[in-house]
Amino acid sequence: MTQLSALSKTPAARREPRRSSRALTLNLIAVVIGLVVWTLLATVGVQGLPTPLQVAAKAGELIADGTLLDDALASLRRVLLGFLLGTLLAIPIGFLMGWYATARGLLEPYVQFFRTIPPLAIIPLAIVLMGIGEVPKVFVIFLASFLSSVVATFQGVVDVDKTLINAARVLGASDRTIFLKVVVPASTPFILVGMRVGLGSAWGTLVAAELIAAQEGLGFRMQQAQLYYDLSTIFVGLIAIGVLGLVMDRLLLLAERRLTNWQERR
Repeated sequence: MTQLSALSKTPAARREPRRSSRALTLNLIAVVIGLVVWTLLATVGVQGLPTPLQVAAKAGELIADGTLLDDALASLRRVLLGFLLGTLLAIPIGFLMGWYATARGLLEPYVQFFRTIPPLAIIPLAIVLMGIGEVPKVFVIFLASFLSSVVATFQGVVDVDKTLINAARVLGASDRTIFLKVVVPASTPFILVGMRVGLGSAWGTLVAAELIAAQEGLGFRMQQAQLYYDLSTIFVGLIAIGVLGLVMDRLLLLAERRLTNWQERR
């Protein structure tokens, strides 16, 4: 039985563990090279640039007094809330635009218009209309996530192979069945890619969003450190944002592989 199960595995399935271990090895090599280059730049290249050890020591201080944890949780809460709200609204709107020509004609001008405006440019308006509490911070992050996801969802619906839709119609499927069984699965890869782009936009907008009278958060801590030329704290904030964003991106990538395992992969 064991031999039969081993033989039943496809060549692609057998190559997957080797491919994963090779990718992990290359990732570790890249990190080591990055740390070496950083150390060289800090010691002989860029004056005032902290070394990795100095940044690690500063991170230890911020972890010990609880500052880093509080800031990370505050920023994570804002990003998650803005990202989830943006994605939950973007997906149905993207489906409407892609499936119904009338909805596309009504909504696309607004989507394309706001897509050309950087979310950071909305900050002054958000402050005037929403005050300086949590709402404008989350709104700016929401807008960045929404615009990326809605365009990806719309494009996913539009790019569904017309042959699949016509074949389903020939077999007697209703529009509802075609939408649920053909369009939604076929556009799922686009949606998940849009979510990953939207997540990156959300983290990229975080620092600017925390300019709005924030009292905690990674972006707020970095801005405070800038006033005192505390480069080590700035690097700690940058690394924390990068690590949190990377973990969330890997989780989305794992979901993408689970939901689209029917796709052929290189």
